Amino acid sequence: MTEATPQGAKSGPLAGLAVIEMAGLGPVPLAALMLSEMGATVLRIERSGPTRHIMPLPVEYDLDRHGRDILALDLKRPECVELVLRLAEKADILIEGFRPGVMERLGLGPDGILARNPALVYGRMTGFGQDGPLAERAGHDITYLAYSGILHAIGHEGGRPVPPLNLVGDYGGGTMMLIAGLLAALFQRSRSGRGQVVDTAMVEGASMLTLPLQAAMAAGLWNDRRGVNLLDSGCPFYDTYETADRHHIAIGCLEPQFFAEFARLLPLDQQFVAGQYDQKLWPRMRETIAARVREKSRGEWDRLFAGTDACVAPVLSFTEARQHPHNRARAAFVNVGRFPRPAPAPRFSATPSAASGPASENERTVASILARFGFQEDETATLVKTGVIGR
Repeated sequence: MTEATPQGAKSGPLAGLAVIEMAGLGPVPLAALMLSEMGATVLRIERSGPTRHIMPLPVEYDLDRHGRDILALDLKRPECVELVLRLAEKADILIEGFRPGVMERLGLGPDGILARNPALVYGRMTGFGQDGPLAERAGHDITYLAYSGILHAIGHEGGRPVPPLNLVGDYGGGTMMLIAGLLAALFQRSRSGRGQVVDTAMVEGASMLTLPLQAAMAAGLWNDRRGVNLLDSGCPFYDTYETADRHHIAIGCLEPQFFAEFARLLPLDQQFVAGQYDQKLWPRMRETIAARVREKSRGEWDRLFAGTDACVAPVLSFTEARQHPHNRARAAFVNVGRFPRPAPAPRFSATPSAASGPASENERTVASILARFGFQEDETATLVKTGVIGR
């Protein structure tokens, strides 16, 4: 593993971009971290006083606060709201993840901010969007997947729906769609000189990820039932199987040439090779594969299929994945202090990203933070003296 680049040595394709992040939970903080690791300067505005966290973390492990400058403000005070507005005048992007209307009630809605900085890209993240019957409802990843149809589609036939962690709604439909929208709006601004509002709804973003499956269903190639399709465990050569040592391997040999290689090495009778897509053979094929896989350990299967195109892989834990030879060769994980984490992705050939850790005490000083947004020392001293911001 490689070490993270120090906070003060930022680089990346977004170097020089100024981002204001209104502190929240989940997908917006991950978007801010990714923008930071691509080189942007991110200022996180936190509310003064105690904060609520689902999983409170020491600062060393708190990715919501890595790679940022941080200011704690009482946004009930007009002076603090005015400070955010002044900061937004110098920013390229502002992102927030509150329920609809919260930023407007604070006096920080897009109309007021874009009036002061028409070039700003204002990114909004909600579960259901800024309007509609469900807009005001609370929810989490599992809620948005339930409303999008995705949760219904994940799991084995006859079993209950299985939540895929919080990766699809929060981070796939949320974080990734927000970043795509922000970068698209920045490109449009480079032509027009004007910013705009990017409205990211996690239920819609997650639904967008299902577009190829929706097309397949419209064409009659996908069934709107769980666990009976090609990619949802309904197919015996696209599923996981338990090994002799109670681990699992993943089999995904969809193409005939890959399946033939898999059948040769397992081994599997040639009748199954000839009838790979004959669904009448699938129950016996599954039973045969399961019985064969239980004859060897995960490691033995890994060695047997190594270097082949049979599309068989050991199912690794998070901890095991960090130690896999391929991930080590690619430096796919980095150390941030004592914290091993995935390296920034994607990779850039000319302007590489760099993993971020907590800001140093020097980098956290109010003077250094506000100086990056054009504030003079005497202005900062006045803000501290009047209690608008802490020291």
